[in-house]
Amino acid sequence: QVQLQESGPGLVKPSQTLSLTCTVSGDSITANYYGWRWIRQPPGKGLEWMGIIGYDGGTYYSPSLKCRTSISRDTSKNQFSLQLSSVSPEDTAVYYCARDRGSGTMDYWGQGTQVTVSS
Repeated sequence: QVQLQESGPGLVKPSQTLSLTCTVSGDSITANYYGWRWIRQPPGKGLEWMGIIGYDGGTYYSPSLKCRTSISRDTSKNQFSLQLSSVSPEDTAVYYCARDRGSGTMDYWGQGTQVTVSS
């Protein structure tokens, strides 16, 4: 069974960098031609796709967040990570990682982690 688990600080100060890690079990992030996504949901708003890292390490980011977002991976730990720089209170959200098995179909999700940006 595929499982994803987000981890990272729940509170980040404005202007700092938000860093989260997604640990994957039950599948390899380098196999099966899948992609691995970061998605967030601000309070009272819908889901927002942030970016994706492919099985080959290639990345693609949402145009609205591209200048502040970086996704990387540690294949030895089967993890992929999100960094979002220069955060503001508008970046407060529940952050999710998910597996994309193709064409934007996300079949496995982490439980989500709340990140609050506040001084």
